[in-house]
Amino acid sequence: MISNTTNVNLMKEARLSLSEEGKWGLAIGATAICIAIYISVNVIPVIGFIISFILIPQIMVGQSIFYLSIARHQDAMLDQLFETLLNGSRFGTIIGSYFLMSLLIFLGFLLLIIPGIILAYGFSMTYFILAENKEIGSIDALKKSYSIMAGNKFKFFCLNLRFIGWGLLSLLTMGIGFLWLIPYINTSHAKFYNDIKEDLDI
Repeated sequence: MISNTTNVNLMKEARLSLSEEGKWGLAIGATAICIAIYISVNVIPVIGFIISFILIPQIMVGQSIFYLSIARHQDAMLDQLFETLLNGSRFGTIIGSYFLMSLLIFLGFLLLIIPGIILAYGFSMTYFILAENKEIGSIDALKKSYSIMAGNKFKFFCLNLRFIGWGLLSLLTMGIGFLWLIPYINTSHAKFYNDIKEDLDI
């Protein structure tokens, strides 16, 4: 489905969802936790790369679960960030998706950059799909993402461009502003996903 909601309205809807009682504070807390995990893992010599390869995609799917809850005006909880870690049944599928996605995007960038950008945007909904469909396989998740992003890649690119100014402002706050900006971006992405997945079997 082609997104018919303007990016301005998607961002407005994201702000409204985050403005519900307690949602901003919860999202800022989730962001702080994720940043702390990413930094802690990446400073570990050698083995940190292995831990990151296993842990980061699980957290990415957890974040998608969390922000879909916010975007859909449902109860969001911090333990959603660790849902796939606590369950463990989808470890292989999520890591497989992460590996295939990273490999294909890397190969795309080797082919004069543009194919890598196209693939990155084509696969950009993979974590949301994995968050919603507990039965889907790695390859099918990538295919489904590429399918629903058909005709939507440029619009999603433009949506992300709208956050550049906010990113520059966040840098001026010694990075503290990112605690607000990242939830804003992630909720906007969740709204975008909701907009294009309507009427699709996911």
